[in-house]
Amino acid sequence: MERWKKIMIILVVLVVITLILILGINFFVIFSSKENIISREDAKKLENVDCILILGAGIWGDSPSPMLEDRLLEGIALYEEDASPKIIMSGDHGREEYDEVNVMKDFAIEKGIKSEDIFMDHAGFSTYESIYRARDIFGVKKMIIVTQQYHLYRALYIAKSLGVEAYGVPSDPRQYSGQVFREIREVLARDKEWLNCIIKPLPTYLGETISVSGSGDVTNDK
Repeated sequence: MERWKKIMIILVVLVVITLILILGINFFVIFSSKENIISREDAKKLENVDCILILGAGIWGDSPSPMLEDRLLEGIALYEEDASPKIIMSGDHGREEYDEVNVMKDFAIEKGIKSEDIFMDHAGFSTYESIYRARDIFGVKKMIIVTQQYHLYRALYIAKSLGVEAYGVPSDPRQYSGQVFREIREVLARDKEWLNCIIKPLPTYLGETISVSGSGDVTNDK
């Protein structure tokens, strides 16, 4: 009996230590990046911004999900207000039948954005890969990242770790169903990306460089 008590105490201590580590890393990521979350008005005052990076968030057929639509609308507004002359749409196009980036680009073109100002990153399979590829494929040194605020902390932390000057503009004009689950999942995602930023693994794909200062039409696949 005494032995089992000791085992239980050890297990409880291990669980507590694990929770402290998980939450500690989570708060470290948040506090390390929160100062770079800015408003659209402040984003317009930045100089020499290479691009606006819009991170993918799922599609419903040929339409963006509500979260993705809000990211796109905020990114388009920043472009229209001259925060940056280029946009990178980064998302999952790893399968022929699932294509976030063309849906994103088509949405922006319908809103009046010039096709040549929109680049598509077809291999933005994760936040880490999107930012890594923005740096190494598109040559981005300074950018504005657009996503919901809960996601921005992680994205900005990754950018800082990869040596990219980044500022985040949140896109949260409404409530989203399932947000509580996303917030919980994000805690673990921040821990995972904290580790990635130490190890710095290569993305799934790299490839030839494509200067973001040129025409985005070179990324077209249709």
